[in-house]
Amino acid sequence: MEAFSLTILQWYSEFGRDLPWRRTRDPYAVWLSEIILQQTRIAQGTAYWQRFMDRFPTVEALASASEDEVLRLWEGLGYYSRARNLHAASKQIVSLGAFPDTLEGIRSLKGVGDYTAAAIGSICFGIPAAVVDGNVYRVLARHFGIATPIGTTAAKKEFTELAQKLLPPEEAAAFNQGMMDFGAMQCTPQHPDCLTCPLQSSCNAFRTGRVELLPVKKPAAKAVERHFSYVYVRCGGYTAIRRRGAGDIWQGLYEPLVRETPGQAGGDGRSLPGGDGILLKEGVKHQLTHRTLIVDFYLWEPAERPELPEGYLWIKETELDRYGKPRLFELLLEAL
Repeated sequence: MEAFSLTILQWYSEFGRDLPWRRTRDPYAVWLSEIILQQTRIAQGTAYWQRFMDRFPTVEALASASEDEVLRLWEGLGYYSRARNLHAASKQIVSLGAFPDTLEGIRSLKGVGDYTAAAIGSICFGIPAAVVDGNVYRVLARHFGIATPIGTTAAKKEFTELAQKLLPPEEAAAFNQGMMDFGAMQCTPQHPDCLTCPLQSSCNAFRTGRVELLPVKKPAAKAVERHFSYVYVRCGGYTAIRRRGAGDIWQGLYEPLVRETPGQAGGDGRSLPGGDGILLKEGVKHQLTHRTLIVDFYLWEPAERPELPEGYLWIKETELDRYGKPRLFELLLEAL
């Protein structure tokens, strides 16, 4: 156990990534990075982190912004509930008077789970709490030969307990960041660099030829397929949009006129006008985590403004950039 931890710390001191949020212990900056990187690669997330830090340099600045402004700045990152949670949590922090400095307090923030709380707590406050994410699961499963399927309750308990035992209490931040980097750079999901791995001699998966078999993954749920038609209305320099409500994808973001195939959710858009519009693109496939969207794009240019279904409004086309939009709407605009 001790040899494993020392190896991770030594490797991190030599090969750890130089990331902008690692040059500070400001919990706001670290928290922002952790929320952005929950479902985003570092290469893409770094630019968004810098954009948010420039626009909202303090948690007070973020808390005082409108949700629309936050969603608009988040546009392109996906998983928009992260942005809404980020905004809500900023208000929590401001109401507390300071960023919480206990594991329980950090975990109480909207959108913060065990992993994020442990990361922030160890990096900013020296709290000896081990992080367990996909990288950590992979490194531990391979090195210790653990075949418990990740994504299960049993795996979370087993891997969390093991990671906590391995954590050097006085070097929690370095060890946690080392484990994340080691999994992202050395013990990668595909084609890990086993030949130069400092843990090769003690790695169970390498010794037993199971590197590509571990970790064992819980079978993924089948994605639900939904079919839409997106209709971009252009009339005298205006277009029609609506803000999506709660309980479905892209809550709080704006979309054009939409029809959804009967038998699926969102049937309020099935009787939209514009059937004689121009087909711009057919069968565009847009993949979300648990949904596959199949979408046709149309352009409809009526001579006069038609009556809109409930919830839609007319805006100037030149003002579209003021509204937060899902990637699918951006694809329609590109097709135009």
